[in-house]
Amino acid sequence: MSSEMALKYGCNPNQKPSRVFMENGSDLPIEVLNGKPGYINLLDAFNAWQLVKELKEATGMASAASFKHVSPAGAAVGRPLTDTEAKIYFVDDLGELSPIACAYARARGADRMSSYGDFAALSDTCDAITANMLKREVSDGVIAPDTHLRLSRSSRQSVREHTMSSRSILHISPIRSSASRYSA
Repeated sequence: MSSEMALKYGCNPNQKPSRVFMENGSDLPIEVLNGKPGYINLLDAFNAWQLVKELKEATGMASAASFKHVSPAGAAVGRPLTDTEAKIYFVDDLGELSPIACAYARARGADRMSSYGDFAALSDTCDAITANMLKREVSDGVIAPDTHLRLSRSSRQSVREHTMSSRSILHISPIRSSASRYSA
């Protein structure tokens, strides 16, 4: 990880690039695995992450959220989908879904119009099925505690192919118990 990160641009594309850093010089709590997020992307990522982190702590279930322009467009836990729900959420062709994939389908499906161009957050590892679901959507990026293929260069290439090369993929430390909460 690093202690500073250049951003794609400031609040809006017409603004000069900005940067994010830790005031005390310590490492950032995130690692960019792909893409170059902008300021609003980070706000969406961190707000969505906080929501899924708290949902996971409260329920013990995989959780996902969709944020667009610092507002939640959807949030859900990973309860299994019925056949009808799978059709409604456009995932009926994917076979059996993992809990995190169910959570993402529900969160994204809560308001598909508002989720267009969103930033998604996942409480659990982004598995191959969820990565495939993300690939189908118009989304600026995803923040998750890990991705299914994060360890090698060839694996990173596979993740890029799964989620499209322009999207931001952010890694954040896994969720900890409420006794060791993250602080802002």
